[in-house]
Amino acid sequence: MLNQHFIDMCGQKSVIRELFMYGRERAAEIGYDNVFDYSLGNPSVAPPQSFTDEMVRLLQESEPVSLHGYSPTLGIDSVREAVAESLNDRFDMRYEKKDIFMVSGAAGAIAHAVRAVTVPGDQVITFAPFFPEYNPYIEATGAELKIVPADIRTFQINFDALNDMLNEKVMAVLINTPNNPSGIVYSSETIQKLATILTEKEKEYGHPIYLISDEPYREIVFGGVDAPFIAAHYKNTLTCYSFSKSLSLPGERIGYIAVNPACEDSALLVDMFGQISRGTGHNCPPSIIQLAVSKCLYETSDLSVYETNKNILYTELTKLGYEIVEPGGTFYMFPKALEADAVAFCNKAKELDLILVPSNTFGVEGHFRISYCIPTEKVRKSNAPSPLLKSWQICIAKLIMCTCNLVVLYIDCKKTATSNFPNNTSTEKAPDISTYPGLYI
Repeated sequence: MLNQHFIDMCGQKSVIRELFMYGRERAAEIGYDNVFDYSLGNPSVAPPQSFTDEMVRLLQESEPVSLHGYSPTLGIDSVREAVAESLNDRFDMRYEKKDIFMVSGAAGAIAHAVRAVTVPGDQVITFAPFFPEYNPYIEATGAELKIVPADIRTFQINFDALNDMLNEKVMAVLINTPNNPSGIVYSSETIQKLATILTEKEKEYGHPIYLISDEPYREIVFGGVDAPFIAAHYKNTLTCYSFSKSLSLPGERIGYIAVNPACEDSALLVDMFGQISRGTGHNCPPSIIQLAVSKCLYETSDLSVYETNKNILYTELTKLGYEIVEPGGTFYMFPKALEADAVAFCNKAKELDLILVPSNTFGVEGHFRISYCIPTEKVRKSNAPSPLLKSWQICIAKLIMCTCNLVVLYIDCKKTATSNFPNNTSTEKAPDISTYPGLYI
């Protein structure tokens, strides 16, 4: 018999992936240059040359049977040692090889971390806006994902709501900073406050609360932004990292979990991850990719392009009147939509070949995500008189026209009511649409 749970999931596919596929199909129809696809977080810059060179060297010089053989369950020893050393050098930590578990990307890291520290019925808390795949990641473990509502003024943590939701069933808190989809980086003040709260609750509840830190965007932080290393602030931290964004290797599926050496049960957790792999079929990432990234731990792709793209879009969209909390990192921004229904707004944009992701999928209403990991020359078309800028303006105009039509209909009704009922003296006027931002098409 087929598993009904996964049959049901077929009707709940990723909105992001579906929009991305639509964008590809549309580009095939009308040309890539005519579709402005801001849907998928797929890096737009090449891996560093050192990674390519190391891959070539490994293929040319290594003994093939050994190079392409299975790695140890927990990862290749030399790679784990190199990862630990790099974290210590960069963040003044005290990791050792025994604290590092190599894994197939941040998604695999989270899947292992949650299974290690929860049992079915436990609760995991995360903060809106959040990556929507957290839902299946957590659901598959039998734990329950609880969402703290967003503070849409800053997109820092909503601590009042967090305090209301903490209880004895909470075994882990899952955070993502720099954040997908908002682009916000949690400040040192925010992280320290979170650490203080969780430490107090651990004492109150009599059990550890693990902080699972999802950090694939850790290296994409813009100039002058405060970006603390989470594990340095809270001992029970499991750092889930991916090289997908820092080295532009999303298709290679490579990352790690770093267990804070001060973490409760740290000596046991990495061994547990190896056993969890037996049940999930993970069984270690490719050997050659582990070896290649271990030679690039102090390097990144040219990530400066993302700050360039952010500056262009943020400047132009705020000029048009969009409300945006300025991103401090990643390659995302999360503007407020021009109407309460984000799906309706994004559908209007889609008609103009502008592909945006509605905020509903991220646990927030009335916003949309822009993923600006696309070539800068395409982003520059956001400057007038480009088709993209015109698309943003048309979105605004369509909304205003709909609003004005409703107002005119309302006033016509009032006039009819006044003629039929002379005592009705209403004097409502239609709004002056010339005062609306961005209406210069």
